Amino acid sequence: MQPIVLYSHHAGPNPKKVRMILEELSLPYECHFLEFPEMKMAEFLKINPNGRVPAITDPNNGGLTLWESGAIIEYLIETYDISRSISFPSFTTEWFQAKQWLHFQMSGQGPYFGQAVWFKVHHPEYIQSCYSRYVNEIRRVAGVLDRVLQDKDYLVGGKCSYADISFVIWFQFVPWVAGEYINLKTDYPHLTYWLNRVEDRPAVKKILDIDTKLPEKRAS
Repeated sequence: MQPIVLYSHHAGPNPKKVRMILEELSLPYECHFLEFPEMKMAEFLKINPNGRVPAITDPNNGGLTLWESGAIIEYLIETYDISRSISFPSFTTEWFQAKQWLHFQMSGQGPYFGQAVWFKVHHPEYIQSCYSRYVNEIRRVAGVLDRVLQDKDYLVGGKCSYADISFVIWFQFVPWVAGEYINLKTDYPHLTYWLNRVEDRPAVKKILDIDTKLPEKRAS
C-alpha cells in the first residue's frame, strides 16, 4: 500500500484528528506541512478549493482527493477499517449513531472551540461578550458529553470508536483558551474520565505527544 498524503499544519487541531485515525488503522501516510499563505496558492487550491487543511490524496484509490476532516475520517473508516476495530458494520444502529457524534463534533465542537481561540487571541480588539459566548459554548458541548457519559464508557456500542477519538484534540485547547473559567476535571468528571481513557490509546497518545504550536496569548 502506498502512503496516503495528508496536507497539514503544525498548529492545526483538525489534521491531528485525522492523523489519530490513520494511526489507529495502521495506515501508511506522509504529512505535507503547509504554512497559511501556501494554503491559498493555486497548487493547493486544486486539492482543496476552500484553502484549508486537512486534505488528503490517496494514491491507492486513483489519486482521490478529499477535504474536510469529517469527510476524510468517514472515507478512511469505510475504506480501510475492514475489521471494524474503531467503527461498526454498515447500516446498523451503531453505524448511524457514530456518524451522529462525528457530525456533532464537526458542527458543535470544532467551530465553537475555534471561535473561542479567535476571540481570545486573533481578533483585532478584545470583545468580552464575543469571547464569553464561545466559552459558554465550550461549557454546553462539554455538558452534553458529560451527561451522555455518566452511565457508559464510550459514546457508541460499548467500545472506543472514531466518534470518541474525533473529540479529543479540541479538548486539549480548553485549559489554554478558557482555563480561568472552566475546569474540565472538576466541572465535568464523566467527560474527564472518558477523555483520559481515549487519550491513553497508543495511537492517540502518539499524536498528542507531538508539540502543538499554540498562538501567543493577547497582551494584557
